[in-house]
Amino acid sequence: MQSQLSYVHGAHDVPLIGQTIGKHLAAIAAAHGDNEALVVPHQGVRLTYREFDARVTALAAGLLGLGLQPGERIGIWSQNCAEWVLTQFATARAGLVLVNINPAYRRSELEYVLEKVGCSALILAPSFKSSDYLAIVRDVVPELATSRDDLVRSARLPALRHVIRLGGGRTAGMRNFDSLLAPPDTAQLERLRALEDELQFDDAVNIQFTSGTTGAPKGATLTHHNILNNGFFVGEAMRLTSADRLCIPVPLYHCFGMVLGNLACVTHGATMVFPGEGFDPKAVLETVQAERCTGLHGVPTMFIALLDHPDFAGYDLSTLRTGIMAGSPCPAEVMSRVIERMHMGEITIAYGMTETSPVSFQSSVDDPVPLRVTTIGRVHPHLEVKIVDASGRIVPRGQTGELLTRGYSVMLGYWGDEEKTREAIDAAGWMHTGDLAVIDNDGFATIVGRSKDMVIRGGENIYPREVEEYLYRHPKVLDVQCVGVPDERYGEELCACIVVRPGETVDEADIRAFCSGQIAHYKIPRYIRFVEAFPMTVTGKIQKYLLRQQIAAELGLGRRQG
Repeated sequence: MQSQLSYVHGAHDVPLIGQTIGKHLAAIAAAHGDNEALVVPHQGVRLTYREFDARVTALAAGLLGLGLQPGERIGIWSQNCAEWVLTQFATARAGLVLVNINPAYRRSELEYVLEKVGCSALILAPSFKSSDYLAIVRDVVPELATSRDDLVRSARLPALRHVIRLGGGRTAGMRNFDSLLAPPDTAQLERLRALEDELQFDDAVNIQFTSGTTGAPKGATLTHHNILNNGFFVGEAMRLTSADRLCIPVPLYHCFGMVLGNLACVTHGATMVFPGEGFDPKAVLETVQAERCTGLHGVPTMFIALLDHPDFAGYDLSTLRTGIMAGSPCPAEVMSRVIERMHMGEITIAYGMTETSPVSFQSSVDDPVPLRVTTIGRVHPHLEVKIVDASGRIVPRGQTGELLTRGYSVMLGYWGDEEKTREAIDAAGWMHTGDLAVIDNDGFATIVGRSKDMVIRGGENIYPREVEEYLYRHPKVLDVQCVGVPDERYGEELCACIVVRPGETVDEADIRAFCSGQIAHYKIPRYIRFVEAFPMTVTGKIQKYLLRQQIAAELGLGRRQG
């Protein structure tokens, strides 16, 4: 019988939204004009939907005024801030494609991303944490120093024409973001309206880089239809209304912030509240209390940090109701504490991947608590999921297999990489997630492992192959394999196992120095072990699971989760 197979379909009586993001925002602003849209206390920003929509329109006109054309790519390299949110919606309104650049990226990663998708413009913060973004960009584009007209002419990045910096300071060759916010004139508004009428909801609107086990990051290309609808149905699962105020401490460069946060709010006329540039538990607790937030997003490590904050009991969190815990496996014990101690009786768990915009499973506020803390819920509206064995056949309910997703949420593909796209999305339109899952008779799913070797460190995805590819560049490294090992705080940490070239000597400090400033801090291996060889199969294939077990035992660490 069909019902006994691991195939589920989110049939639903609420239709998909058939609009572009810009037009949808305009409709929401018309309906909820006086409601607060964006609150960023640390920047003194407080905008109603009417004001937010007008600011988005001004920025969209300003970007087009630079000569940027619909379909061109604009990178944004910044921590969470009001300008990031404005840029997300202004690029959509102008028909431009926003390229999210991880704030933790360093020089080689930045250059790769800008070159890969041919960014015409880059919006950047001056700095964040230990990264001097201005210095890094000047290193990648030395021509900025001699630019006379704020137009970039880069030999290394020929597509790049504009670099736009945040803040009041002046930097040679760069424009200031605020200069793009001048009120548009009648001609600009008419051009923008005509352009919005031409845009289609299946047009690309966002590129997010997600590494793969094959090495270099791949640009998952998402449409208006992908992320607008996913944000809407995420909000529906949380029962968001225009009365809700969602605290968003998760990063905007990731789907968690810009889709599960921003688009879930905007599609419901709810308020986006940003407690800081990055995650800080004290700032989150203060913001939830001061802004009377009703929802809060976070990865498990964030919720743990909040619950364990020494002043936790001193904050009034009684306005909280809902939110999402996602990004890595959610411990049942942590979920239970959040429900009890943070008043989040309607918290949900969401599961997905960047390539599916991102959510394909989410628990419901109605689900029994035991199921909400132990599963990823049921399939999202309008999506199909099947669980298949190694030969691609659907397995019976209760059996483990790879989770495949099909529907409106599946990306257009990886930018400029037809081969990798075909590997990920099959001829029938199914996205192969690489995750191993089980679906029970009631349709609830559980993730039981990963068929790919991805390491999830505190909600950050680390793809060993990408780090390996970089370490192979070290002149003294003959061979390298990276594996995840258990960690009580982050769930997993990365360990690099290195075979040194004959006759050479190298130590841990050399390897860390080689990585510093070149790859994101969270990708730099926590552990570095020097080995003579790797465990192999008879056919010469490296047995990573054995290597993982050996290293975990040597380091005295427990069994790896997942």
